[in-house]
Amino acid sequence: MIRCQYAAQVVTTRFEAMSHIARRLSALLILAAVGASGCGHPVREQRVLDPASHRVTASGTVVGAVGVYGSHAWLGIPFAKPPLGALRWRAPQPAEPWTGTREALDFGSACTQFPSPIGGLDTARAGQPVGSEDCLYLNVYAPRVGESDVPTGNARWPVMVWIHGGGNTVGTGALYNGGNLAATHKVVVVTINYRVGPFGWFRHGALRGEGTNELDRSGNFAILDIIRSLQWVRDNVGAFGGDPGNVTIFGESAGANNVYMLLLAPQAHGLFHRAISESGGLNMNTIGEAEHFTDDAEPGRTNSSNEVLVRLLIKDKRAADRAAAKTQLAAMSATDVERYLRGKTNFEILLAYMPTPATAMIDLPKVFGDGVVLPQDDPIQHLARADGYNRVPVIVGTNREENKLFLFGDPKRVRRIFWLVPRLRDQAGYSLSAEYMSRFWKAAGADEPAAAMRATQDNVFVYRFDWHEEPHVMGADLSVMLGAAHGFEIPFVFGHFDLGRQANVFFSKDNEPGRLALSKQMMSYWAEFAYRGAPGRGRDGRQPQWSAWNNSAPTDPKFIILDTPADGGVRVTSSGTQTAAGVLAAIDTDPRLPTQRDKCMIFHDLVNRSRTFTRKEYPTAGKSGCAAYPFDTYPWGG
Repeated sequence: MIRCQYAAQVVTTRFEAMSHIARRLSALLILAAVGASGCGHPVREQRVLDPASHRVTASGTVVGAVGVYGSHAWLGIPFAKPPLGALRWRAPQPAEPWTGTREALDFGSACTQFPSPIGGLDTARAGQPVGSEDCLYLNVYAPRVGESDVPTGNARWPVMVWIHGGGNTVGTGALYNGGNLAATHKVVVVTINYRVGPFGWFRHGALRGEGTNELDRSGNFAILDIIRSLQWVRDNVGAFGGDPGNVTIFGESAGANNVYMLLLAPQAHGLFHRAISESGGLNMNTIGEAEHFTDDAEPGRTNSSNEVLVRLLIKDKRAADRAAAKTQLAAMSATDVERYLRGKTNFEILLAYMPTPATAMIDLPKVFGDGVVLPQDDPIQHLARADGYNRVPVIVGTNREENKLFLFGDPKRVRRIFWLVPRLRDQAGYSLSAEYMSRFWKAAGADEPAAAMRATQDNVFVYRFDWHEEPHVMGADLSVMLGAAHGFEIPFVFGHFDLGRQANVFFSKDNEPGRLALSKQMMSYWAEFAYRGAPGRGRDGRQPQWSAWNNSAPTDPKFIILDTPADGGVRVTSSGTQTAAGVLAAIDTDPRLPTQRDKCMIFHDLVNRSRTFTRKEYPTAGKSGCAAYPFDTYPWGG
C-alpha cells in the first residue's frame, strides 16, 4: 500500500525533543511547503505484489501492487542508464532491458541533492547530501485491470507525465501519488525523476572534448532526462493501457518551467500532445552566466562552473586562494580538468555549493540557452511564432498569492514567538508585496506566454488558483499568511490530501467539504484536457465552461478562477490579466504605497523573487527610482 505520510515522519524525527505543541507548529512551517506538494513521500511499508499487475513492456516484464486509491502502481522502473562515471554530464542513454520479472514495488533513489521537506527527503542531517546519481527511474499509476483487460487501440487511456518542482535542485517523483487521478478518470499517470542541481545543469569547456556530441555539450541534462523519459513512455506505456499518441506533460514551479522548455526543445517534438504549466516561467541562463568567472568581462554567476572549480581546488588545498586557483586552472589542460571533475564523488561536487537554509535549494545557473536544446534568444518570441515551438494545446496558470510561501519564511516579514509561533510584522506591507509579486508572476508565467502562443493557436487556456481557507493556529491566521500560495494547487490536481497526521493542521475538517469539491472539479478539468485537448466543462460535462484565452476581445473571458463556492466558486473572468510593464506601472500609482520608500519595497521584492526584473533595474525603477534606498541596505525596520 502506498501511503504519503513521510512529511509527518520527517517532522517527528527532526523535532522529537520538542513538546507536542512545538512539534505541531514546527510541522506546520514545513508542511506549508511539503503539504502543498500533493503527496508526502511514503513511509517505508510492505507492498503486496498483485499478480494481476503483470505487464510485458518493451524494456522487460514488470509486476506491481495495488495503491491506496485502488489503482495499480509500478514503482522504480529505470528509463535510462545510470549516469555514472563517464556518463556523468552526458546526455542520457536508454536503459538496458532486463530479463525475468521486475518487482516494481519500491521507488528508485532520489537524485543527488541536499535534503529538504520541499524535496520530500529526510532532513535529519540538514546540509549533508543525499540521493544517488543512479536515479533515473519513473513510477506508473494506472486503472486497476487484469492483464487480459488492458485496453488497446482507440480504447487506450490518455497518459499524464508529471514533472516535479523544487527549483531544479531538489525533489523526486516519488513525492507525488498519481493513484487517485488515474483511478477516478481512467488515465495513466507517470511521475519521473530527473537529474537536479549541478548534475542536471553543468557546462564547462573541458566537458566538450572528443567523443561528445551536441547534446552532451548542451549542459541541459535535466531537460534531456525528461525527454528520455518521454521516449520511454512512447515505447512502453501501451503495456499499461496508455496511449503513446496522447501524452500530456504537466508540472509545477521548476517542473512547469521545464514544461515550457519542452515546448521549445526540438528534441521533444512529437513526444507529447498537450502541456500544463502550473506556476512556471521562461527562466533561462546564458552560457556566460553558466561558465564564466564572476570578474570576467561577461560575468558568470556565483556558482558558475569555473567558480565551482576554484572552490574545489581551494578545498583540496591545491591552491591557497582564488587567485592561485585561477592561475592553476589556466595551466591545466582540458583533459586534466575533466579528469579532476570526474574524479570527484557526487557528494564532493554538491558540497561545493551552499544550499539555502529554508529550502535546501541551490542558486546555480540552470536551463541554458545553448542553441541546440533551447534557443539562445528570447523564448517568448519563439512562442509567438508558429514554427518556433512544439505547438500543442496548453493550460498555463498561477496561484493568487504565489509568493506568500516565501515571504512566510522571511524574518524581516514574520517574527516568531518562542521561535515558533508566527506573527506578521506589517500585515499591510506583507499583503502588498505578495500581491505585486504574484501579479508579476502571473504576467511572466501565464498571461504573457499565453498571449504569445494565442497568436498562432486557439487552444490556450489560463487559470488562477484562489483557494485560501487555511485555519487559525495558535492565533495565526494561515489564510492571510499563506492563502493561495505557491504549490498549494497540487493536492487539488492529484486529489490527494493524505499527507500524514500533522497535515491535518493545514487541511482541516472545517475546510474539507470545499476543498474536496474544488479538487473534484480541478481533477475533472485536467483529465478532460488530457482526453480532448480542452478542459471544456470537465469530464462529467457539469463544470462551468472554461473558455480559451482570447487576445482580440477585451471583454471576453480571459481565464478561469478556481475557488470554492464560499469565495465565488469556479468562474471565468476577463478582469485581472497582467503584463510585466503594467504591474511595474501600477506600483507608481498605487495609493496604498504613498511614499517612494514604500514603492521601493515592492521593487526590492520583485528583484528577489523575479528573474525578469533585475537588480540592475532597481536604482531606476519606476518614475523616481530607488537609488535613495540602496538594495543591500534597504531600511526594512522603519
